[in-house]
Amino acid sequence: MQLNFKQIGETGKPLIILHGVFGFLDNWLTIGKTLSEKGYRVYLVDQRNHGRSPHEAPLDFPTMAADLKEFLDQQNIGSPILIGHSMGGKTVMEYAVTYPGTFERLVVVDIGPKAYPIHHTKILKGLNAIPIDRIESRNEADEVLAEYEPLPGVRQFLLKNLYRKDEGGFAWRFNLPLLTTDMANVGRQITSESPVETPALFMRGADSNYILDEDMEGILDLFPNAQLKTIEGAGHWVQAEQPKVFVSTLLEFLNEAI
Repeated sequence: MQLNFKQIGETGKPLIILHGVFGFLDNWLTIGKTLSEKGYRVYLVDQRNHGRSPHEAPLDFPTMAADLKEFLDQQNIGSPILIGHSMGGKTVMEYAVTYPGTFERLVVVDIGPKAYPIHHTKILKGLNAIPIDRIESRNEADEVLAEYEPLPGVRQFLLKNLYRKDEGGFAWRFNLPLLTTDMANVGRQITSESPVETPALFMRGADSNYILDEDMEGILDLFPNAQLKTIEGAGHWVQAEQPKVFVSTLLEFLNEAI
């Protein structure tokens, strides 16, 4: 599969960033540019069924980890730093346990390897309620979605995926039918019989409940050289809510001696 990506910077240590569910690479442009200015060669990647990458089944982490491996091989990228947020964090964890020794460091943002119950049901109902073939503006879509999601910031994030087709009308940048039927796969547990010794950083928002204190035991079972950092004043979207602290925490980890 040919994943859509954007490269920022021509030199430096390769750093791969994977977005979360309902997201796409544009969500990380500001962070990507900042990290490039710090000397990294940054690759922002659309995962399958998101953004401008192919919309093809299946939607599961072994497949998305294989997509990432294929992407690294296609671009001749060796020993990258892997960063993933939420669903993207699950993908890089699955990659880490499937292809150990092929990356330098792992960074997982506000998600753990444990199983998560489906909790996007109302959002999916709202997205499916939007008459995509009849709306004439984003405001119309927002009015429908507001009946299901009260937070304007969340609606704005979701509706960034709405785009005008060349032939007219709107379409989604994510594969809404597949996300609707297979969302349970996005919460699946990441498992491995062998722990991965590569250094790993798990970041969580202080106002998020995705990584609880008691989850650290399960994290260390898979990644014994992991550390957990909590970012104050942030929820699930740590990098968007506290970008400066996110970058400084990340760079502190990347600059540690191995």
